[in-house]
Amino acid sequence: MSVDFLTPINAEVSRELENLPPAAFGKKIALHTKETGFPSLDKCKIALLGIRENRRETDRLKQQFNFDKIRLGLYSLFPGNWHAPVADLGDILPGETVDDTYYAVQKTLAHLLDKKIIPILLGGSQDLTYAQYRGYDDFGKMVNLVNIDARFDFGEVDAPLADTSYLSKMVLNKPYNLFNYANLGYQTYLNPPDEIRLMDKLYFEAYRLGALSADFRLAEPVLRDADLVSLDYSAVISAQSNYLKPRPNGFDGREICALARYAGISDKVSSIGLYNLHNAEPLGRKSVLISEIIWYFIEGVNFRTNEIKIPENNKFLKYSVPIDNEVLTFYKSKHTERWWVEIPTFVNNKLKRNTFLPCSYQDYLEACNQEIPERWYKARRKNEL
Repeated sequence: MSVDFLTPINAEVSRELENLPPAAFGKKIALHTKETGFPSLDKCKIALLGIRENRRETDRLKQQFNFDKIRLGLYSLFPGNWHAPVADLGDILPGETVDDTYYAVQKTLAHLLDKKIIPILLGGSQDLTYAQYRGYDDFGKMVNLVNIDARFDFGEVDAPLADTSYLSKMVLNKPYNLFNYANLGYQTYLNPPDEIRLMDKLYFEAYRLGALSADFRLAEPVLRDADLVSLDYSAVISAQSNYLKPRPNGFDGREICALARYAGISDKVSSIGLYNLHNAEPLGRKSVLISEIIWYFIEGVNFRTNEIKIPENNKFLKYSVPIDNEVLTFYKSKHTERWWVEIPTFVNNKLKRNTFLPCSYQDYLEACNQEIPERWYKARRKNEL
């Protein structure tokens, strides 16, 4: 791993640590500082790093930014009963070009993923999701992206890569690693109708903000199936987020923290990016909610149950449901009571690995009522294409 990509956290942050109580999180995290150098990653399980890049933001506010207040907010919190060591690796500064920044992010992420370390990326503009996604290129597998955002961010096919058009580049640019894209919290009036139709055509998933607010449990199986998560901080209602660009509707603080915990507790999620933080006014005053989002993700990681190899143990109950010409096979964990449904083995499985799709108890009930669960149908159709 090239340490040259990463600059130490600011000295002012290091000095503030001296004033924290002994039990504070900041006293238990390995830090990349100018004085101590780059921390050892031998036992590290979670790594925090900032990316100070926003040159491809469509409505760019040309302000200098850093993540010092976010770090101090996180450091001042008290950890739970955690066992996964955490390191703060400092920041990736803007390269000579944006593509140089992407390269640094991609290589840093790939190294951490190879060492089974979960990166928490603090952005910068959300086009950095593209660099986060490209960090998976060297591993030869299809990946699932979950985007917590009011918009899909497809953009015009011919438009340059930007914070509003990175998704089309994921779909069209080689190598083709994207198996599924799921959006949590989209708002219909912020997305062009042709993009909503394209989501259906590609068998991608989209959950409206209102639907999630009515039944927040819809989000859990989606995040359980993610490899990487991108969270646009503007998806939080402006009254609670202090986001500089007003957004009257969005997730509240409790909901966005619940989503972060769902992502953390997923056995598959291997990286998360929190983007558009530079527009959240963390520099001078409020970074409390951002700190708590990070805290809840780390909390979730520490409560993972490793329920990946479903049929290889006796910790699951199996249910077979005949429906039309199919037999849908569901599995329920005896420990967590979470549900999965099997993708038929006769389907050409592009994932080349686990064929068990996270689902909900409601999906099982729908199958019992002779209704094909939508998530199962879309996953199967993507495999057949």
